[in-house]
This record gives sequence, C-alpha cells and structure tokens, in this order.
Amino acid sequence: MASTPPFTPLSKLPNFDPRQVPVAGVDEHLPIVAPERLTPTALRQRFQAPPRWQPEVRIEPRFADRAPAPAAVLVPLVERPGGLSVLLTERTANLSTHSGQVAFPGGKVDAEDADVVDAALREAEEEVALQRGFVDVIGQLPLYITGTQFLITPVVGLVREGFVLHPNPGEVAHAFEVPLAFLMNPAHHRRHRVHWDGVTREWFSMPYVEPARVDRAAGETAPTPASEVERFIWGATAGMLRNFYRFLSA
Repeated sequence: MASTPPFTPLSKLPNFDPRQVPVAGVDEHLPIVAPERLTPTALRQRFQAPPRWQPEVRIEPRFADRAPAPAAVLVPLVERPGGLSVLLTERTANLSTHSGQVAFPGGKVDAEDADVVDAALREAEEEVALQRGFVDVIGQLPLYITGTQFLITPVVGLVREGFVLHPNPGEVAHAFEVPLAFLMNPAHHRRHRVHWDGVTREWFSMPYVEPARVDRAAGETAPTPASEVERFIWGATAGMLRNFYRFLSA
C-alpha cells in the first residue's frame, strides 16, 4: 500500500462513494486459506504458536486533524454449524467518523478499561449487546493506524452460539455475518486506487452479497422473499481482514 502522504485536513476530504472508485486489481492469483486452518482448534493453535509473517497494511494515509487515539475492535468469529463466520456492523450515518461504513464492533480505549481486550469486549457489549461470556479471546493482530488517527488493536475472539444481538440504534444500523472462508479467499479482495490532491490513495474492498432471507409477516399465508443486500467491506475493516489473511496463510 502507499506510504504516508502529506497531511490533508479532514475538513478538506472529498465526498465520494468508495463503490465508484475503479478497481485496480483483484488478487485471485493468491492462494486461499485452507479450510482446515479455519476451524476453532486450528485458530487457537496458530495464535499460540504464530508463524513468521508480516502484516500487509499497517498505516493508512493520514487525513484527520485530531490527536492519535488508542482504540480496539473485536474480530468476532461466530461458531456456526457450517463453519466460522465474522460478525460485522454497519455504522449509522450520523457518526462523526466512518459513518455508514462496515466495521468490527469497537472504539476508543477508555481510561476505565483494563486493556485493549477489555475495551474491545466492552464496545461489543455497548454496540450490539454481545455479552463477553459468549466470547473466548484467542489472540490479537498487529496495530492498525487509520487515516483518522485511531491506533487500533484487533482482538480476535471465538463466539459460541446462543447470543442475542440488540444493536444500539445510535451507533449501529445493521449487524450481519460473513463466512470466514469467503473473506479468507483473496479472489474476493479487490484493490482500489485514486489520485486526489496530489496523493495516490489505495485500499482494499471485499464486497459481500448477503443472501436473501424469507420473512413471514403476521397474517401472511405465504412468505415474502427479501432482496439480496450487498455489504461493502472496505477501508480499515478490509485492511485488518487482509492482515488476518496474511497471518493465516503464512
């Protein structure tokens, strides 16, 4: 990815739709992560004895006029009968940073938090009511610095079934799951590149089409099919997932 460019104040950022930025490449030439590496047991073993590897994305080009702030996100890997899935959220449109984007549950580390793990679990409880008793933390990924100057530690946890989510309407518009196998297949990793204000900016995206569900409303004699929804995973979330891919494929 691009090196750190000259500072651009947040107030001068262009208003753009990342979906409209041209795709510079797709990484279908890279190997997928083998299914046997995507099991709870294999993931625990990998974090206990990690391989030699390097994260691909560490620092985004800076474009925020705020002081750096420590933050943590939970990478929740939900144990489903068909395999692990990643729990993600879509942030509400009224938030001051990263509004409307797909994200992991997470936020700033508060003074009351014991550490980044405590912060990630607290934020997951506050954002979607994922109780920490359902989460088994198995490791962390390297620090990721966003363009808005959040110093994020991704905390990886296995989530057992039985939880009930209640998204906080002030922060989360939707909560959904994406199969881990989909995200660990680089054929779904797209590279974007745009030249703006004298700087070339690059990022990943991993668009996921959520299968249509069949809902039955009260009084209906037949179910009503819902439309498919594309969840556009990009930016910091896609960057951290790309690092996760590098960690698991090393």
